Amino acid sequence: MEKVIFGKREQCLLALTTLLAGDNLLLEDVPGVGKTTLALTLARALDLSFGRIQCTPDTLPGDITGYSTVNMHTGELVFHEGPVMNHILLADEINRTSPKTQASLLEVMQERQVTVEGRTMSVPAPFMVIATENPIEFSGTYQLPEAQLDRFLMRISMGYPEKEEEQAMMERSLSGDAGTLVQQVLSREDVLAMQAEVREVTVSEAIRAYILNIVRNTRDSRSLTLGASPRATLALMCAAQAWAYIEGHAYVLPEDVLAVAEPVLAHRLVLSLDASLQNATAKGVLAECIRTAPVPPVIK
Repeated sequence: MEKVIFGKREQCLLALTTLLAGDNLLLEDVPGVGKTTLALTLARALDLSFGRIQCTPDTLPGDITGYSTVNMHTGELVFHEGPVMNHILLADEINRTSPKTQASLLEVMQERQVTVEGRTMSVPAPFMVIATENPIEFSGTYQLPEAQLDRFLMRISMGYPEKEEEQAMMERSLSGDAGTLVQQVLSREDVLAMQAEVREVTVSEAIRAYILNIVRNTRDSRSLTLGASPRATLALMCAAQAWAYIEGHAYVLPEDVLAVAEPVLAHRLVLSLDASLQNATAKGVLAECIRTAPVPPVIK
């Protein structure tokens, strides 16, 4: 992936962590920094099928989940699968489409199935929704509801590349070999096996208590009107397992929890009015919640 995406090792690792945890990823940043490239590169490196929907104000739920048409010769209904029936679904600029269309993804993001016209279908495994969004201050954008944000395991930003990395991008573009750099390194079966191994990574009672203390601190914070949900508790545990697996740990360490805590929790928090007026940020409040949670000793 880093042959295509220069200088973004952490973002690549977090995307892979999300996939191995079997969950969904939200990429938020300004246009043109590689959000779509990250999603496509991940799919190609793992030989997973890839579907893309470009979200616009007139995008309909059927454009994502599928729709039926009448065969004019036989009079029968013919169902056309939507791009959701792929291993990786990219919902590009998700916050530019209507809430009704955004809501069409809620079922598949949580239950890995879609219901269309009374017909329920399972999506292929492994499955992952990668959604991109522009910052809410940009024109023509609509803030995602809390219920949808809570279904993304992580929210990460790409950020601008360093000068040397951007220069390397220019040189690669001039050479004309950008499209040939992504090579398959794993198969679908490998990914499923790795996801099963992630679930076997040990999470000790002390680490579970550490995760719970961090989450409950967000609920008790006076700077927040909405703390992390029980779904966030499970998400942080699963993400820590996947990160520990990538790091080669047989059990979760406190540093594994800290590595994923911000991308897992920050987007689920809602600041209070007083905190907003004081220019506080969700990341800053979360950092304080983490700091006040006692760090456990390393116990297998």
